[in-house]
Amino acid sequence: MTVDAPQRGLVLVVEDEPAIADLVRLYLTRDGFGVHVERDGTAGLDAARRLRPVACVLDIALPGLAGTEICRRLREAGDWTPVIFLTARDDEVDRIVGLEIGADDYVTKPFSPRELVARIRAVLRRTAGTPDAADRARQVGPVALDPARRTVTAAGVPIRLTSTEFDLLAHLMARPGRVFTREELLAAVWGYPAHAGTRTVDVHVAQVRAKLGPAADVIRTHRGVGYAADG
Repeated sequence: MTVDAPQRGLVLVVEDEPAIADLVRLYLTRDGFGVHVERDGTAGLDAARRLRPVACVLDIALPGLAGTEICRRLREAGDWTPVIFLTARDDEVDRIVGLEIGADDYVTKPFSPRELVARIRAVLRRTAGTPDAADRARQVGPVALDPARRTVTAAGVPIRLTSTEFDLLAHLMARPGRVFTREELLAAVWGYPAHAGTRTVDVHVAQVRAKLGPAADVIRTHRGVGYAADG
């Protein structure tokens, strides 16, 4: 079921438990989103490709395709639609795997519907650009970042980042040389304190470094403290 004429855009929810899907749909529609629900992972992947939602809320354990596989296939196809995992799995390994394949956030069941909506809105604000979007382009070493266009290049080569990865790099590059603790980065980039554990930051930093390739050293680890962008 899709709600027509959404004010904030269409959110795809792939969840095989009807009660949870209905609850998520209720709170999203109250907040002005259109909602399309699929109960099966294969149908969910098709809907993501066909409907072009502004965000996807994916359960992990789904009939057909797992939510992680949906995310993986979207990212491999160059689709960087924000993905939020909604799942009963609360093991750190599961969270890390989800983030490593390109998810933007991770909410575990039982959950607060209001918090889920807030997380979705936070991810979309990052995707659309924050007040920093008016800032000048930034360069640290070989890495150039344009907040207005939300583009990153390393030695002139375009780098594709998720919205969360982009905002993490942008936050570090906004004050080159300044060391940010993991807790500070969680609050500034994700918008909440150490809810998922500081390992979340480490995983995203590792992902950004992997994508930067030879320019990975632009993000430096300060052991026992945190991270900084250094040229």
